[in-house]
Amino acid sequence: MSLRDRYGPWAVISGGSEGVGASFARKLADAGLNLILVARKPAPLEALKTELGGKVQIRTLALDILSPNAVAKIADLAADVQVGLLICNAGSATGIGDFLDKPLAAAQDISRLNNDVPVALCHHFGGLMRKERRGGILLVSSMAGYAGNPGFIAYAGAKAYMRIFAEGLWYELKPYGVDVLCLSLSATDTPAMRREGMNADVPGFSLDDADSVAQQGLDHLADGPGHVVESAAAGLPFLTGPDRGQVVGGFAQASRALFAKN
Repeated sequence: MSLRDRYGPWAVISGGSEGVGASFARKLADAGLNLILVARKPAPLEALKTELGGKVQIRTLALDILSPNAVAKIADLAADVQVGLLICNAGSATGIGDFLDKPLAAAQDISRLNNDVPVALCHHFGGLMRKERRGGILLVSSMAGYAGNPGFIAYAGAKAYMRIFAEGLWYELKPYGVDVLCLSLSATDTPAMRREGMNADVPGFSLDDADSVAQQGLDHLADGPGHVVESAAAGLPFLTGPDRGQVVGGFAQASRALFAKN
């Protein structure tokens, strides 16, 4: 069954203007799905709409997803079409640094962005999909969610929540023909991560390509409930090991190397 037959005719992508979100948009447009793209910056959104508009119908919504009534505005934009696929890709590690050295609001915003908004979107669109007895929900997460990560503790905690939430939602929606997948990314070369100061030149370390990880997400969406990107799969036994102190220490060293400028 084609992507359009299984998840069309419309897809909603939050964080859909650049990086992994834009890669999802391009691949879904090639597959014939119409797109509702939501992101904060209007210029990249319009550029992507111009690029893909000759293939499928494109609707864009430029807003800060943390703004009041953001989820309601997304739902309103999609109210007259059938959304068969929701991709929650908006999520940032903004706030790198020790928890107590940052304003409390920074950690709270990370939780709202990575948890509260995706949960609300899943509740709205998942309910519609359950009625139709078809559809898919893809939550873009991070390997950071597999262990406490000094310097990223709010972000890592938020991503752990997303992974566990996705597993339960997958089980609840599976009988209704709705697929759910949590896609856990490793360090990926995106504009957002570059803006955060990620060091792409760590010896012996290579960044994942946005197109590659987006393709893995679509390839494994029907499998559920989780997929770890290929580049990180070999390290999963260490991240889930019983010596949590050792795991956290290893994660801390890797993070400091990747974000050495912060």
